Amino acid sequence: MSFIRTRRTALPLAVLAVAGVALTACSGGSGSSGGGDDDKTVTIYGTIADTEAKLLEESWADFEKESGITIKYESSKEFESQIGIRAQGGNPPDLAIFPQPGLLADLAKRDYLKPAPDSVKANIEKYWSKDWAAYGTVNDTVYGAPLMASVKGLVWYQPAKFKEWGVEVPKTWDELLTLTKTIQEKTGSAPWCAGFGSGDASGWPGTDWIEDLVLRQQGPDVYDDWVANKVKFTDPKIKEAFDSVGEILKNPEYVNASFGDVSSINSTEFGDVAPALASGACALHHQASFFSGFLEDAGATVAPDGDVWAFVTPGIKEGETAVTGGGEIVGAFSDDESTVKVQEYLSSPEWANKRVKLGGVISANNGLDPANASTPILSQAIEILQDEKTTFRFDASDLMPGAVGAGTFWKGLVNWINGDETDQVLKDIEAGWPSSE
Repeated sequence: MSFIRTRRTALPLAVLAVAGVALTACSGGSGSSGGGDDDKTVTIYGTIADTEAKLLEESWADFEKESGITIKYESSKEFESQIGIRAQGGNPPDLAIFPQPGLLADLAKRDYLKPAPDSVKANIEKYWSKDWAAYGTVNDTVYGAPLMASVKGLVWYQPAKFKEWGVEVPKTWDELLTLTKTIQEKTGSAPWCAGFGSGDASGWPGTDWIEDLVLRQQGPDVYDDWVANKVKFTDPKIKEAFDSVGEILKNPEYVNASFGDVSSINSTEFGDVAPALASGACALHHQASFFSGFLEDAGATVAPDGDVWAFVTPGIKEGETAVTGGGEIVGAFSDDESTVKVQEYLSSPEWANKRVKLGGVISANNGLDPANASTPILSQAIEILQDEKTTFRFDASDLMPGAVGAGTFWKGLVNWINGDETDQVLKDIEAGWPSSE
């Protein structure tokens, strides 16, 4: 699932750079070589694996027949560390599918990546929003085009229950708080269920909550500065987000439906919440679009008139739509004719529609028809991303150095739920930033 790709533990870019220097001599020969062979073979390297990798290969099969170009795809769980090693060792792929924009930017700054050709830049300008285009742009030079996407910050609920209670989907954050109180008063039970448990990655669902509130309360500029550590975790702007999330997650009257008290959030696995939501044991849950798969596995129909549906976590003011999410950026180490043709195809609406029709994924490509999505929730996610009024930002923890985004930030949310004071939690998270950042 896309969850696996977007929630991986990423090493800090500085560590990757050092690893590349140290291990260049050991990198020889593994994987496919780059450079665009004379027989029109293009190599692509990424993290997409198993069934999704097969669907990826199927998505360009017709293109291969029509163009005469053979595409060889290689997947690796060690992509984040190996791509730098291969680049420095002179053994890069022709194209790489980057799940973290920061890693693409790091390699571009070190002159390993080729600037995007004019045909790709034209596709980006025509079919992608400025928010998305920015993630493949480094120092005003376009290096990569977006590929697939995911949407986070959805609130899952049962439409039939809303009708029974006489409540409506909230349009502002304050209305969401009012909705929460109303459901609690009508049912006498905690409306929200939450699970932060995820093995070594426990805590990440909480970071998604914080990211949603920072983006909505402070706007995209502050969000970007926070990701870059220009705005510290200890800044009052970030504490405001924690306080707002705490109005729900640290209120024993509002959580943790059918699982226990506030502390049970940490002992509840994130996927185990799905059956409770599907059965109606809890009324509200905050999770990304991929959660629909868990709900379907729990026997729920996910549709506007089905058992469960979702709305975007509302903004502070009515009419504001801001979402966080993830996705991939395609960057090139080669600029031969065949590589350029493949790069252009992957940035086109033709490819986006073909891949989305195969099921399970979405894209923010504006030339994509939402009707081609395999489920109603994925269609809605595409419409959200394509809406010109939507402000999109990549998941902050995926953009931060791994020591923070996949380290102290995750751990901090666990400690916060366990009762640690917010100020201390924020200091502890901030302490994870590498001294060079």
